[in-house]
Amino acid sequence: MSKGETALSHALESRRATAVQKRVLIVDDEENVCDVVARLLERDYVKVLQSFSVSGAIEIIDRETLDCVITDIRMPSGSGIDVLEHVRSTDPQLPVVLLTAQASLQSAVDAVNKGAFHFLHKPFRSEQLRTIVSNAIEMRRARRENAFLRRELRKKVPTRRIIGKSPELQEVLRLAERVAGSDCTVLITGESGTGKELFARFIHQRSRRDERPFVSINCGALPENLLESELFGHLKGSFTSAHRNKEGLFQVANGGTLFLDEIGETTPAIQVKLLRALQEREVLPVGGTQPIPTDVRVLAATNSNLEERVSVNEFRADLFYRLNVVPLHVPPLRRRADDIPLLVEHFLRKACEGEGISLKRFEKEAREHLKEHRWPGNVRELENIVERAVILVDGELISADALPTAVRTGAPGHPSEGLMGGQPSLEELERRYIIKVLDESGWRKKRASQVLGIDTSTLYRKIQRYRLGSDSSGQPSSVFAPSRG
Repeated sequence: MSKGETALSHALESRRATAVQKRVLIVDDEENVCDVVARLLERDYVKVLQSFSVSGAIEIIDRETLDCVITDIRMPSGSGIDVLEHVRSTDPQLPVVLLTAQASLQSAVDAVNKGAFHFLHKPFRSEQLRTIVSNAIEMRRARRENAFLRRELRKKVPTRRIIGKSPELQEVLRLAERVAGSDCTVLITGESGTGKELFARFIHQRSRRDERPFVSINCGALPENLLESELFGHLKGSFTSAHRNKEGLFQVANGGTLFLDEIGETTPAIQVKLLRALQEREVLPVGGTQPIPTDVRVLAATNSNLEERVSVNEFRADLFYRLNVVPLHVPPLRRRADDIPLLVEHFLRKACEGEGISLKRFEKEAREHLKEHRWPGNVRELENIVERAVILVDGELISADALPTAVRTGAPGHPSEGLMGGQPSLEELERRYIIKVLDESGWRKKRASQVLGIDTSTLYRKIQRYRLGSDSSGQPSSVFAPSRG
């Protein structure tokens, strides 16, 4: 070999050594197929790992960093679909190419629907395989790059932030930061309006799941049958209006975080299914017989005392302990008054930017009233009042007169009181409406639940929640009833 040829050979070897960065796993019980695939892909400077069984493949997937998986469907040790499902549950962005000697259009469609990148019939042409794998590796690279760019963008464009420097708030933030890196369930407690969902998002954004979905649902807003379908999905024909299969939120949030707000409002039947989902890491759709594996971190929130509800058998103890691995209590705004000036400035800026106007400010007396108010509606109430003042006041300065009477007079606050100065809260309005409907229906629960658009079990829970008492006749006295003098 001449000096020139030797130099060229060394250069090619050097290039090959530096370029062998992409790693592909081939899974097939036929060793000769694995060897052929390895030889083909190594031409493109790809490092090929081989496995002759499903269990061996899963071990490699869990251990190695891969850019693509190629697997036969039919093997004595199991199905390539098992490999695909394992990849989907552990690394959903890892492309999987399925091979089979018995191809059909339907099997190809099924494979792609299950999340396969491509479906290839054996025997395959070498260029066809190389092109498919090259495209899969490129897609993997692009997804990683996009994820990196999204992370960088989030650093520069802040989302909703948790505002405050008080010791009470900082203690909660430190705990949230510590638990973010784990996969444990967290039960977030606190009064309405304290920002429990904001803390759930804070935990998600600092977790290893931050590139996957954050999905939230208010469990108290839906009747039992709809909530079951939303959470766990349903199969076509499982009930009258089920015209197609539907993924539940456990599947939608796969790989990410599912936030269950108002978890205390769930019925016993839903609690049983939630417990199974947490214990088994799988869900059973309505009308289904085959459980679906899920990889979801669950965060839950409530403004009620679940321990107390467990003690009176209104909430399952086993589910409570599953959810309450790490309790995180968000303090009410009245206990962190030092944060009020910071929040006021933040909401002022946000409201003015939203209206497209120059920044306004509160006069000294108004700021003092804002800091001294008890804030029964917490941060949400404060934001509403600041936003209203920005909209209603024409000048740059916002005086104390622009504040609701309750804020100016220092009226005692309670979560059930109005958020906008003397006006009833949504909870109070709901309580009054439920009593009105119950009165009009003669306290027939089934009839009242139909009028309210909720199921009977939800109505019973709301009756207990609002502690609707009875007069001597056994019928509650309506808050809408006229005075009898």
